[in-house]
Amino acid sequence: MMDHSTKPIQVYRGNYVESTHNINVAVVRSTGELMAYYGDAYRNTFARSSMKPFQAAPIVESGAMEKYLLTERQLSLFCASHSGEAMHREEVADVLAKLNLEENQLQCGTHIPRDIDSYNELIKAGGSLTPVYSNCSGKHVGMLAGCVQQGLEVDTYREVFHSYQQQIIDVIANVADFAREKIMISVDGCGVPVHCIPLYNIALAYSRLAVPEQWEAGTKQRKNALKRIGIAMTTYPEMVAGTNRFDTDLMTAFGGRIVCKGGAEGVHCFADKETGIGVAVKVEDGNARGTNVATMEILKQLNIGAQEIWESLQKYQEAPVLNARKEKIGTIKAAFELNYLQRGNHNETVTIN
Repeated sequence: MMDHSTKPIQVYRGNYVESTHNINVAVVRSTGELMAYYGDAYRNTFARSSMKPFQAAPIVESGAMEKYLLTERQLSLFCASHSGEAMHREEVADVLAKLNLEENQLQCGTHIPRDIDSYNELIKAGGSLTPVYSNCSGKHVGMLAGCVQQGLEVDTYREVFHSYQQQIIDVIANVADFAREKIMISVDGCGVPVHCIPLYNIALAYSRLAVPEQWEAGTKQRKNALKRIGIAMTTYPEMVAGTNRFDTDLMTAFGGRIVCKGGAEGVHCFADKETGIGVAVKVEDGNARGTNVATMEILKQLNIGAQEIWESLQKYQEAPVLNARKEKIGTIKAAFELNYLQRGNHNETVTIN
């Protein structure tokens, strides 16, 4: 019989391990030092939607927030993978109106929203899915705001050659301390460019999102943009995800201390505004069900937060496995310990099997 006891994420059906997931983790100090890791801390990773806070930076830096009277709640939405609830759709529609644009100018495509109640209401009303229901409509309308403010062409805003997308690549290279020409580019699920960099650099970027003032080499403009984005996300966490969503619940429970954002294919990133620690997690097989329990375990091992906070997030610490009757018939658990490095070893390549 195979021994599953060494696997970092274990999925139980009853008392038996049915499946397991390997993970990679990078934990980085605000000084840029790799503090701890699990698996390959330098795994090249498409951060997917975890990059949305940095994709929003050109919006702030362009002056679009002030020009079009965009709110901090809407800035949080620009960083979202939202559930398509009414509160999300209404904010997207409001931004479009402020920009004097139409919904059909959103190029994020359509899909059934996570908020099934909204979808059922749409069907009952005889309506059809439109781009505003997409979990990426906030990001796309934010990109349009950045383009309109700068007088950039809007019909091709999602193409990699577009000036706005090039600005995003500049931001990622800068904030993540990674050579621009080494960033690997492909296409995300919503049609815009997606960026692949080492997990360590993603965690570093998150550290700078949390405590930009500790980034000595950062420009005042860039640090101010990151600070504003981080505050918006933690002040309006309901816009980043939605009702009964991990990112929203995590930021709410920590009262603004933690800024976080998940991404497709098993990515989750967060940073602590008190310690400046940034963390990036990648579930190797891309299964997102391992991300929440991994993040909660890392928070506990780093001693970030208190017992009452962890208890309030219990459903994410040991995620329940439910059957079709919504009965709990198993649990997803974390079973790993971070490996800690001495200070000064942030350039060391670390991989374990």
